[in-house]
Amino acid sequence: MFSRRLKISLLVLAALLMSVVGAAHSTQAQTLTPVKLQLKWVAQAQFAGYYVALEEGFYKEQGLDVTILPGGPDITPLQVLAGGGADFALAWLPDGLAARDKGVDTVNIAQVYQRSGMREVIWKDTGLKSVKDFKGKKVGVWCCGNQYELYAALVKNGMSPENTDDVTIVNQPFDMNLFLSREVDAAAAMTYNELAQILETKNPKTGKLYTLDDLTVVSFGDEGTAMLQDSIYASAAWLAKTGNADTAVKFLAASFKGWAYARDNFKESVDTVLKNGTTLGTGHQTWQLNEVNKLIWPSAKGVGVMDADAFKVTADIALKYKQISKAPDADAYRTDLAEKANKLLTDQKVDVIGDKWKAVEVAITEGGK
Repeated sequence: MFSRRLKISLLVLAALLMSVVGAAHSTQAQTLTPVKLQLKWVAQAQFAGYYVALEEGFYKEQGLDVTILPGGPDITPLQVLAGGGADFALAWLPDGLAARDKGVDTVNIAQVYQRSGMREVIWKDTGLKSVKDFKGKKVGVWCCGNQYELYAALVKNGMSPENTDDVTIVNQPFDMNLFLSREVDAAAAMTYNELAQILETKNPKTGKLYTLDDLTVVSFGDEGTAMLQDSIYASAAWLAKTGNADTAVKFLAASFKGWAYARDNFKESVDTVLKNGTTLGTGHQTWQLNEVNKLIWPSAKGVGVMDADAFKVTADIALKYKQISKAPDADAYRTDLAEKANKLLTDQKVDVIGDKWKAVEVAITEGGK
């Protein structure tokens, strides 16, 4: 009888303990600060660091409950941010400057991509070697703010993009079909996306995939007209509210840790991206993450910390081509939040510079499968 009563008492006690533990977990979950991140495009390795930070629990470590909102052709991240639909948004730096120029209080709080991934590609057998050879040629580039690296390079080489006697600018769709069919002499390509699309295509004359030996790839960094791309934005009004700057530091620390993980745990990070519903194949995503890592690492001042000289190049080009009407003010970007995030990670022994990182050699697969 006593044994039975003891057993019942123990069961009741165990149930009470489980209830208390469950309540504690519930309370802990409720204390997480909800945060929304608006991406520039659909799920792909371009955004691997954020998906990894979510998958590996880095955001939760910082007390954040993060929702990642995919982008698309009809989504403008900075408009979503301005409308309160997200707390953070990804955008290219020129777009952030243009939004601010129009009165939107966007602030660049982290410059994740330290280098431009935009290129112009040329068929090697044409004999064209650089932008100076574009005189009298048909040159493809995307519209709507993506064209200015090319325009600045043309002007630097004595050509006007508005003068068809100098060069014919072709509004390029977001694919490489015009280039593959040789309807343009050169075409825009991101190293992590469209360049791979070419290499994933068979040459109809040989039945084999194209290789880099078939191409001349023009870097705007070499031309001195590269503009900065993927940045993290928040609104000045949101940052000014009590506690939000601290939330931003935590968000950046977790995101940067995600990018460091994607650098050091390459295959696992590609798998994480694939789990998030990307329509692009394993081969393409593997190439993409490798190329994206090249744009981030090394980060000489720490991941996400803006380089003032690179900012000035971007801003000067945006002003010259009237993407903005006046030079950006000093508050267009801030580095203090990213610097604090780097300090948190350095204290955790996370490498925020990445100067020892080496790119891997990725095997190209047909169609990026």
